[in-house]
Amino acid sequence: MKYLIASDLHGSAKYTEQLLAAYDREGADRLLLLGDLLYHGPRNDLPDGYAPKKVAELLNARRGEILSVRGNCEAEVDQMMLNFPILGDYCLLSEGNRTVFATHGHVYNRDNLPPLKEGDVLLYGHTHVPLSETVLGVVCLNPGSVSIPKEGSPRGYMTLEGGVFRWMTLAGEEYNSFDLNA
Repeated sequence: MKYLIASDLHGSAKYTEQLLAAYDREGADRLLLLGDLLYHGPRNDLPDGYAPKKVAELLNARRGEILSVRGNCEAEVDQMMLNFPILGDYCLLSEGNRTVFATHGHVYNRDNLPPLKEGDVLLYGHTHVPLSETVLGVVCLNPGSVSIPKEGSPRGYMTLEGGVFRWMTLAGEEYNSFDLNA
């Protein structure tokens, strides 16, 4: 199973189209979205190509391939626009003998870990900054942002396949990796 993992689309149809092109190029089986899909939020400027209705249309066309969690910008009205569940605070994946706890990051993050065992993975967005760090034995990973990257990071996503997380730019260039098997 290959996952493409992305966060913080913030209503940008331009970058959502690029993300979906990357999803196709990667040949991923599932798209895991870590929240903040349609609304840009009051702390962010409008992203380039802001068109939340178009983003909803693009994502709804792939509804059977998407897993998603609720970001701090999601509301019940967003769920009314999307034909797949987005209001769960987290989802759990199994990667070998490890649990991957996927969430947005505004509640659980490197500074507030969920109840996980040593070696498990906390996967979150929210900060718009890519991260790979182990905290108290928990592997903390962040793909950064698709539409509003911060701290000079690229617009991008991650993939997960065979226990290896890879950070990719929207253009498909790998710039970091983390191997759970190492």
